[in-house]
Amino acid sequence: MTTMQSPSDGTHPGAPRSLREVWLICIAHCLTHWYPATFYLLLPLIGNELGLSYSQIGFIMTCQFVAGALSNIPGGMLVDTTGRKGLLLALSLFWVGVPYLLMSFTHDYWLLLLCVSLVGIGNNLWHPAAIPTLAARFPERKGFVLSLHGMGGSVGDALAPVVIGALLAVLGWRSIMLLNVLPGLLMASLILLYLGSLQVARAGTDSDTAGSKKSFEKQTLKQYLAGLKPLFASPGLIMLSLSSGFRSMTQAALLTFLPVYLAREAGFDPFWIGLCLFLLQAAGFAAAPIAGHLSDRMGPRQVVMGTMAMSGVVLLAMAAMALTGGGAMFIGLIALLGFFLYASRPVMQAWLLDLTPPGMGGTSIGVLFGIQALCAAVAPAIGGMLADAWGLQAVFQFLAGTIIAGNLFLLLIPARGAGSGAERAA
Repeated sequence: MTTMQSPSDGTHPGAPRSLREVWLICIAHCLTHWYPATFYLLLPLIGNELGLSYSQIGFIMTCQFVAGALSNIPGGMLVDTTGRKGLLLALSLFWVGVPYLLMSFTHDYWLLLLCVSLVGIGNNLWHPAAIPTLAARFPERKGFVLSLHGMGGSVGDALAPVVIGALLAVLGWRSIMLLNVLPGLLMASLILLYLGSLQVARAGTDSDTAGSKKSFEKQTLKQYLAGLKPLFASPGLIMLSLSSGFRSMTQAALLTFLPVYLAREAGFDPFWIGLCLFLLQAAGFAAAPIAGHLSDRMGPRQVVMGTMAMSGVVLLAMAAMALTGGGAMFIGLIALLGFFLYASRPVMQAWLLDLTPPGMGGTSIGVLFGIQALCAAVAPAIGGMLADAWGLQAVFQFLAGTIIAGNLFLLLIPARGAGSGAERAA
């Protein structure tokens, strides 16, 4: 198993290691989610100003997810062949923030589509670099560590709607996008300063002993291509990625149309919409460490299937309640959905890395997020067409179907060798 080690770190094998890199990556992950969460809240305002239909609003997010899907696998290849994890993390964060600066000046729908496509490319370079790095740092507790990484994303998802919702009382959406670029540039600079030289040591090399010859995860093209066959021979790789893809369909369409439903059907102002999105993400924040700990103890299969099944039940309840106009109970269902929907995300990532040969973590995560992005790209467009034809309540019925379908793919993953912890022991 690989071990994350900064080249400048002189600790000895078995010695406690600094968590600085872990927390810095998690905080930076917060910002990679802050920006999309901001955009989801601003999307109804952008749609009103530009006179967009539901289908056009959905197509904006489709473009972002398509660009992300096309960039994920090449991004994973870049991570695994260069090994320059820290540099790529800084580049990703920079790339996510700058297109929002351009959006603040545009009045053209097609230029808006170009900007969100650039965001999709930058945002999806982050995960192939960050997730394998953190998993390699704590190989025996990867479910828990990746839940911390997921919590960082949930913090960004939760805080952005509240902060931006409050700012919309005094600022326009263009001014907010302009100001929003500054935190990303600052964090990218910190990542470059502290983690710019970060690499991950290969399995079987002693990179902790002072004076030892270090061998890092930079690979030749021949070595990389040789590792692709065992990677794709893994029986669970595609099934798990497809399951996660259907889960991403649920999440993408939910985040696109839940604010629109709350604004146009429930009559909420931006502050209350932001508060509802905060509840969705805050519940996910609370669920992540619980799910990560349980997956390390009992294996990921039970955790993922249970949380996805409960997500489907809650979405069916939301679809029924949307027909009657929602209400206070609808807000409670939003929080309950966040708890179950976001609990499965880091556990699925840890499960996938258990299936991945050494040195191919970036590519496996690239495949995972590529399939997720492709599925997520379709969902807002379908949701928009359903909403135009039958109303926004039809979107919630569609979401329940996607999360239930995603759970069915997990049944096709062989139990033996398909997980970690308790599942491997079985």
